Amino acid sequence: MTMSSSTDFESAVAHADRPLLTKRQRQRRSTLVALSFIAPNFLGFLIFTLGPVCFAFALAFTHWDGSNPITFAGLDNFWELFEDKAFQAALWNTIVYTVFSVPLTLAAALGVAVLLNEKIVGRDFFRTAMFFPYVASLVAVAVVWNMLFNPAMGPVNMVLYTLGIDPQQLPGWAADRHWAMATVILFGVWKDLGYFMVIYLAGLQGIPRELYEAAEIDGANAWQKFWKITVPQLAPTTFFVSVILTIQSFKVFDQIFMITQGGPGTSTLVLVYHIYNEAFISWDLGYASMVAMVLFLIVLIVTIVQFRVTRDID
Repeated sequence: MTMSSSTDFESAVAHADRPLLTKRQRQRRSTLVALSFIAPNFLGFLIFTLGPVCFAFALAFTHWDGSNPITFAGLDNFWELFEDKAFQAALWNTIVYTVFSVPLTLAAALGVAVLLNEKIVGRDFFRTAMFFPYVASLVAVAVVWNMLFNPAMGPVNMVLYTLGIDPQQLPGWAADRHWAMATVILFGVWKDLGYFMVIYLAGLQGIPRELYEAAEIDGANAWQKFWKITVPQLAPTTFFVSVILTIQSFKVFDQIFMITQGGPGTSTLVLVYHIYNEAFISWDLGYASMVAMVLFLIVLIVTIVQFRVTRDID
């Protein structure tokens, strides 16, 4: 009896352990299935993003023209930044572009979103029209923009002339070093306005209507409702838009390439276009990587500051 009881006890223990083992196997199988779905994207990120980024960081401390052997340069590329007038101009122009384009795009997107959130005639058409420049071909949009702002025969200058502005005082837009940056900024605001308008529209539709109804009962006017309800309720959306816009502004390249090519002179030369010139025109890949690393650090610092400021405000 004693031996039989012992055998039954061991059998019961063995049977009790089986569900635990089976559960672990199921968990392991689920983990493997999840990893199989993640692996292609992770491998793509590893090969095409993380790998090149790490290589670019290493390349920043070398001399390489893409064909001859790579030679170690130490901090030579870094010290060259302080002597490179083109880099200094590009850094300043990038800051100017960011300082003006970010608040202008924020204000324009929010204003248009508030307007098109109301029940007005043709609201769906205007929403589509405002979003169209963002999804349209950049080449086509840039060509149209250059035609509109052509200093000699563009419709914009013709309207200004009709309004009484002296022909000698008409802006030269992209052809004038004093107006080229303003032209690029206006183009960037117009191009990105629709995308951030949609984000603000989503934020506006998430604000409870009861807040506005309570404000109306208290006698608040339209401006007071906007400033006391809409703006605070959209704070998370505004933070997201500002971060994305800031990063995007520091990385601006496409409209510079299509409209001004960094000119006239260096009046619209920005950091990414300077990297392009150094890497694929001058074929100084080591120095171009150093400029890219500096740009990465600038964007990282600005983003961290934005997060800290927002956290302190909250």
